[in-house]
Amino acid sequence: MNIIIASGNKGKLKEFATLFSGVTTKPSREFNLVAQSELGIESCEEPASTFVENAILKARHACAEARARGHEGAALADDSGLCVNALSGAPGIFSARFAGMHGRLPAEGQSVDAVNIEELLHQLQGIDGNRRHASFYCALALLRHADDPAPLVACGRWHGRILDAPVGDSGFGYDPVFFVPDLGKTAAELSPGQKNALSHRGQALRLLALQLPGL
Repeated sequence: MNIIIASGNKGKLKEFATLFSGVTTKPSREFNLVAQSELGIESCEEPASTFVENAILKARHACAEARARGHEGAALADDSGLCVNALSGAPGIFSARFAGMHGRLPAEGQSVDAVNIEELLHQLQGIDGNRRHASFYCALALLRHADDPAPLVACGRWHGRILDAPVGDSGFGYDPVFFVPDLGKTAAELSPGQKNALSHRGQALRLLALQLPGL
């Protein structure tokens, strides 16, 4: 089954490849993942106010653009982000561009992930650990074609709290400051296998896999 991944985020694409390698369906089927960038498809606007709506919009865009290029296949989109209770759910759907929205730009040689973390920690100054509860949220939407009226949707949520400073070198995004109390580690200290077993994206994909036999 050909599936276009509607993302240009290298971290997400790597996670999807790993996650799909562990997906089993009955009857058994193979999945051929193609990043939308390989087909020359640009990212689309994300005007909606929820993760689910944005995921559906991105998947529909990828399907339509792929068809226009003569490539038929389903499209899977992920819209995910970090929701911090003390910030009323921010950065939320704006997680990837959080710092830029507040006028904070990367310094020379600094990644967007690093500057987003800086902005998050800046906004949490003075807020103690007991009030730093946060969760990663992921919405997955899979459309069989651009006009699919019944997309497959699955969501996952991963609970933790935000540290005062980054710890760990793995993962991407806000992983270095997302502390998982049950393990005593940040998401950036986990192996790919540990992270995929617990993460919001892993949870959502396992739920989505239960729906795949009906395609």
